[in-house]
Amino acid sequence: MLRRILYTVLLAVTGCALLCSCQRSRAGVRVFESDELQFRTPSAEDPVAIFDTSLGEIRAVLFPEQAPLAVENFVSLAREGFYDGLTFHRVIEDFLIQSGDPTGTGTGGQSIWGEPFDDEISDALHNYTGALSMSNAGEDSNTSQFFIVATGADTVSEELAQQMTAAGWRQEVVDAYRSCGGAPYLDSRCTVFGQVYQGMEVVYEIAAQATDENDKPRETILLNSVQISEYGQAG
Repeated sequence: MLRRILYTVLLAVTGCALLCSCQRSRAGVRVFESDELQFRTPSAEDPVAIFDTSLGEIRAVLFPEQAPLAVENFVSLAREGFYDGLTFHRVIEDFLIQSGDPTGTGTGGQSIWGEPFDDEISDALHNYTGALSMSNAGEDSNTSQFFIVATGADTVSEELAQQMTAAGWRQEVVDAYRSCGGAPYLDSRCTVFGQVYQGMEVVYEIAAQATDENDKPRETILLNSVQISEYGQAG
């Protein structure tokens, strides 16, 4: 209950407008150290998604054990070519980049099952900077749309971190949010199913594009394709 109250307060205060980013080396490897799953070096056999965009390449490791429905849906759609040629229809600097809607309006999309599927909220995964998460229109309404968190490392203040601790959040999660940034108010709302490990500079470049009043980029940004591979084979 306390955690839900905190989410409500955060949402009211921030208006879902802020997010985060871990510091990275020039090779794209995280320099923030944490035992949290999203910051561990992937194993060779871990599935990864390679996003080829018109502004560069983004790579994310996927978490099928923690979010089996979301990963199965995303991987299947990617292998079918569903995402090829779609646009990033919604981008907000210091917040997120969003795609996966064939209509390009933010109102379309479909899952591999032909109907929305359930949320998969796990304490093992959180909306840190670089998180790959499902976009939705409310509880258990996931289809094909997804977003990547695109904010700076100073998102979570010391005051907010203290509030999270008081509300019962694990200290490891609070520390990760404090060091890496993120959108903790989305953790009870959006399914996290992956984490960017290379190409955050591309995420930030997309997020910084000029947009109209609906957060749609004024110049089209394409998602050329999404390839599924294994970390040890992705190069």
